Amino acid sequence: MYFLNSHVLSFSIWLPILAGVVVLLLGNDNKPNFTRLLALAGSLAAFAVTLPLYTHFNYADGGFQFQEMARWIPAFNVNYHLGVDGIAAPLILLTSFTTVIVVIAAWEVISNNIAQYMAAFLIMSGLMIGVFSALDGLLYYVFWEAMLIPMFLVIGIWGGENRVYATIKFFLYTLLGSLLMLVAFIYLYHQTGSFEIVDYYKLPLPLDAQVLIFMAFFMAFAVKIPMWPVHTWLPDAHVEAPTGGSVILAAIMLKLGGYSFLRFAMPIAPDAAHHLSGFMITLSLIAIVYIALVALVQKDMKKLIAYSSISHMGFVTLGFFLFSQLGLEGAIVQMISHGFISAAMFLCVGVLYDRMHSRQIADYGGVVNTMPIFTAFAVLFAMANSGLPATSGFVGEFMVILAAIKYNFWIGFLAATTLIFGAAYSLWMVKRVFYGDIANSHVAELKDLNKRELLILSVLALMVIGFGVYPQPLTEFTHATAAQFLNQMAISKLPVAGLLP
Repeated sequence: MYFLNSHVLSFSIWLPILAGVVVLLLGNDNKPNFTRLLALAGSLAAFAVTLPLYTHFNYADGGFQFQEMARWIPAFNVNYHLGVDGIAAPLILLTSFTTVIVVIAAWEVISNNIAQYMAAFLIMSGLMIGVFSALDGLLYYVFWEAMLIPMFLVIGIWGGENRVYATIKFFLYTLLGSLLMLVAFIYLYHQTGSFEIVDYYKLPLPLDAQVLIFMAFFMAFAVKIPMWPVHTWLPDAHVEAPTGGSVILAAIMLKLGGYSFLRFAMPIAPDAAHHLSGFMITLSLIAIVYIALVALVQKDMKKLIAYSSISHMGFVTLGFFLFSQLGLEGAIVQMISHGFISAAMFLCVGVLYDRMHSRQIADYGGVVNTMPIFTAFAVLFAMANSGLPATSGFVGEFMVILAAIKYNFWIGFLAATTLIFGAAYSLWMVKRVFYGDIANSHVAELKDLNKRELLILSVLALMVIGFGVYPQPLTEFTHATAAQFLNQMAISKLPVAGLLP
């Protein structure tokens, strides 16, 4: 047990990757149930090894915990350095949990290349946990780029009719932004002789250098979140991705951009972050308001939820750049909450698509008459997406709105419009899809949830309601780290006059 706890991050990264390799080697379409059970066992084991991040986490410590260090490339002072704080740890738990959900959700849906599909998600899970864990810049960059490969394959192989276009667009957007991030890492390495993130935090930099570094990181992270106006790849990727791909994209991959702002762009260039806070708040408000209006006119359920994700992630960046404890903790809670809610909503669309092979809202109507249990879950998740009190969707957004009002009333007012627009597009979709008379013979033949679907939606509903009623487990994780982060951001890194780094 001591060995597991002292190497919990390595196990969290490499166990799902190893499980994915084993599934690739031993699984095939001729023995589908064995392949699925093997993938499920791997995902459950990978989730189990992340649990010490919760059970052994020191909530009073705002610094890095569970650290591991080994020399990797001594010639360039590159280390295999891992560690997590109160921001990364809950995101890792969310990643391993969501991977289990995705494996179960694909149980009867994926019938071709089953081993490759399951392995892609297991490997991707390990690589994303590597991003959340890495405390060495080059190690982080390797994980960041590597995780694009399995998602590229998931969309490209199991996606819809326009999957090639969506895949290339997704890859090019994320890759081009990442290249600028690599330039920033090379500059910082030249200044410090190290790729260690903690060394970057101590490096004094003039404001012009900080602004350039911040913008280089911004291009990589803004694309990943995604922020307006570099968001256009996400709706295409969601529409063409299989259900599991959409779940991982919305629940985890978008959070990598938000997390990375807190790990790199802001603490490395704090003066630039303050200097550009108005710019970042403006982009966040555009995402919250404008993209919500775009969601309102969508005819495809997946595209509507994709635009909804962009709008809700606007709260994350807004909370960051208010530079307040309440706003920062609210943004982190919003990231976790959105992971559960967006995963649930895409799984609900997947349930309907598996039965009718259509995502068009106009093809449905009166689903409640044939699928009452499913409708109850779908309405719950739509309400949570609207920010209904007693659901997790309310907690983070309410915290950010309160912080925004304290910062500036009109910023808070614009942010609060999401409670109106979110309800508008979510509940209008619910009305058209689920209520009224049965629209056609296809809807009349629909069957309600099977045991597998009931299990995964019940677990997600428990999470959404549980964290909505009792969010303290999340806020406990983040409180000390958020306080330490804000203290760090309050210290200027501008060098003494005449002394350049």
